[in-house]
Amino acid sequence: MTKVVNASRTEPGCVSMHGFRSFRDPRLFFIHSVWKDGRAFDVHAEFAHTVEFISAVDAMLDEPRAVSRTRKIL
Repeated sequence: MTKVVNASRTEPGCVSMHGFRSFRDPRLFFIHSVWKDGRAFDVHAEFAHTVEFISAVDAMLDEPRAVSRTRKIL
């Protein structure tokens, strides 16, 4: 997670990116990122560090990976 977060933070469209681990379930991790726009996120998804991370994570999961694109309302 550290590698992909640090690499992603250097991308031109990345506003912020942070990794989190659940207090209640230490096997549960989250990445929260903010992007300049949808195109910046789409470009991010194509970088080698992102593709490699997703592939590695998917191989370790016991349930489907969840991704939600959201909009700040407050």
